[in-house]
Amino acid sequence: MTAATDASGPRPSKRDAAARERNLTRVQAKIASQQARAQFAETLNALEDKLNVPKQVGMRTERAKVKLRRFADEQPVAAVVVAVGVVAAVGIGVWLAVRSKFD
Repeated sequence: MTAATDASGPRPSKRDAAARERNLTRVQAKIASQQARAQFAETLNALEDKLNVPKQVGMRTERAKVKLRRFADEQPVAAVVVAVGVVAAVGIGVWLAVRSKFD
């Protein structure tokens, strides 16, 4: 035997090549379907997060608390002034509502 025939070995038949191609295509299809499922699951999770109103309210409430605490830590005098203003506005609103009921 010569080196040329030893290196190339037996040539695969067309049938083996077709089977190998078919198997490769099946593997690629399986991988593609797994990727599609993963993307679909991510999309569903994102939609659930966006459409879950109680969860969104909770997240935004936590963000607002953090911002208010940071504001109170950085500018305590301004925070007291804002708090007094809010209390005054609520008090005036309640007083006007009660007054309009009795008049």
